[in-house]
Amino acid sequence: MRLSLIVATTAMLASLPLGLAVGLLLARGRFWGKSLLDAIVHMPLILPPVVTGYLLLVGFGRRGPIGEFLYDWFGIVLSFRWTGAALACAVMGFPLMVRAIRLSIEAVDRKLESAAGTLGASPLWVFLVVTLPLCLPGIIAGMILCFAKAMGEFGATITFVSNIPGETQTLPSAIYTFTQVPGGDAGAMRLTLISIVISVAALFFSELMARIVGRRIAVE
Repeated sequence: MRLSLIVATTAMLASLPLGLAVGLLLARGRFWGKSLLDAIVHMPLILPPVVTGYLLLVGFGRRGPIGEFLYDWFGIVLSFRWTGAALACAVMGFPLMVRAIRLSIEAVDRKLESAAGTLGASPLWVFLVVTLPLCLPGIIAGMILCFAKAMGEFGATITFVSNIPGETQTLPSAIYTFTQVPGGDAGAMRLTLISIVISVAALFFSELMARIVGRRIAVE
């Protein structure tokens, strides 16, 4: 449980800056290859999770081009480490975060931004004081969805970092382990119930926070 929470939280926080940038780019950007970028972002939702995990292993493994560079220059090892599990979970949850952020940015009234611009505000300041607060409910929803997805991720994680107790064994991996041993049904059911409770609580919290922030923005 503790490892799963650490992995899911790390994945969510690490995805947020890039998710916000990509969501803004897809919502407001006009450039060649936008459809291709959108397809690449959502590809983890389409591909089998095992394929995503294998691609991570090829790219970020000790002998992969990115993994070898990180190890030789920074001493960072991702494969078969909990940090690799966080990376796999971040990749799988990233499309959900980007989609929520993109939709919230697209829903912002451009007239409000234009009004702020006519008053002399710079584009960066308009984004910080107008756009960002208005799309905050979507950002929160995206973060919670990414967290919930990370808590339930199995295929990409076990392919990339295996199922090492105390190092990479997250909640879904532990459930899988219990189902493979005699008499493990009780442990599997217990962890399944815990997983359901955490996922439902995360979604409920996401909806609650989105409503609270939305009401505050409306009042202001």
